[in-house]
Amino acid sequence: MAKNSADETIKVMKQQVGIAAANRVSSDSIVGLGTGSTTAYAIQHLGDRLKSGDLNNIKGIPTSFQASVLAKQYGIPLTTLDEVSKIDIAIDGADEVDPHKNLIKGGGAAHTREKVVDALADQFIVVVDQSKLVEALGTTFALPVEVLPMAIAPVTDALKKLGGEPELRMGVKKDGPVITDQGNMILDVTFEAIADPATLESTINNIPGVLENGLFVGLADLILIGEIVEGQPCVREMH
Repeated sequence: MAKNSADETIKVMKQQVGIAAANRVSSDSIVGLGTGSTTAYAIQHLGDRLKSGDLNNIKGIPTSFQASVLAKQYGIPLTTLDEVSKIDIAIDGADEVDPHKNLIKGGGAAHTREKVVDALADQFIVVVDQSKLVEALGTTFALPVEVLPMAIAPVTDALKKLGGEPELRMGVKKDGPVITDQGNMILDVTFEAIADPATLESTINNIPGVLENGLFVGLADLILIGEIVEGQPCVREMH
């Protein structure tokens, strides 16, 4: 398969997964809007459904500046957690998914807001492509940890004691570190293996100076996986 046609097939696969998730949203609902390239297609399709009249009276709660911009671009009204008592459904991506539906998120440095929104949702749908499936978390992707800038040194030491190799995430086309929407920094921590994600999630979050880490344990209800089968993009479900 030529590179251009392969890229186009992957793009179509991401679109199909995003559309499949957006089609699960009902009228009169509050929707958590995740961050990332696959979720962007879901946001676009939600806008298309609103425009066509197929969907009515939804409001989105964005998990990042990117999601907010896309929602406005596609005509999705936004609200905040101060104004709603519940979230009906959240759609978000992931960087890794294990067989127990546990996730690593935070490649886009938005995992803190994502975890707040995704955890509040009655149904949390994860949209990924087949490359994100792993047997154990931490095997292909470092664990993002959001840290207060003043605490970078002590948090780095504490993470090393847990067996991790922390690295400060640096900006691309920008001098200096990545700064999150909350004004904090990201340590990407490589572990040889994450045998017990639930324990590690709470242990890291108990380190003073840590705001949140990218382990999402027991939150995902449904994983929609984009795959290419015999050269054709398709979507399958992991419940």
